[in-house]
Amino acid sequence: MKKTSLIINAVLAVAIIVLFILHFKSSKAGKNEASDDKNISGKGVSIAYVKMDSLIMNYQMAKDLQSEMSKKQEEFNRQFGSRKSDFEHQAAAFQEKIQHGGFLTQDKAVQERDRLMNEEQKIKQLDYQLSTSLQQLQQENNKKLFDVINAFLKEYNKDHNYTYILNGGDVLIGAEKLNITTPVLTELNKRYLSTKGK
Repeated sequence: MKKTSLIINAVLAVAIIVLFILHFKSSKAGKNEASDDKNISGKGVSIAYVKMDSLIMNYQMAKDLQSEMSKKQEEFNRQFGSRKSDFEHQAAAFQEKIQHGGFLTQDKAVQERDRLMNEEQKIKQLDYQLSTSLQQLQQENNKKLFDVINAFLKEYNKDHNYTYILNGGDVLIGAEKLNITTPVLTELNKRYLSTKGK
């Protein structure tokens, strides 16, 4: 379960970055043709970029969501580990009892074997349910982050009037003066921390 959860977390972390990239690419495609034609010559085009990976790593809301996720994962691992450990003890006791002829009848041994097999299925189902719950929670967290950052960037852009705000992951070479990651991060953290205590 621990390996599965770590793999899921890694995949979901990559997924959130891809989601941001795709969103910002699709928002460019959604501009009307008249404004695209007007700006195609490069006149009046104002561009900025945000390094999303750096923003996510340093945004307090993302850190808090990750901390909550880690606590949930630890709880799920504890819950699953406890149940699995209990099952392993019961299975070992069953094997020992079989080897030493501890069952009075064959039927009793078959009943115990069937009970253990049923318990093993329940443990596998629990593992699946817990992993699915963690995955859903991660997706909800990713969506929450995306929505907050996207809404903030739209508001931020009302004052700055950029034609495009790009994900810095797509920028191979860019002037540092176009990098708005620090002011965006500062304002996002300021807003988040002001509402956190409420």
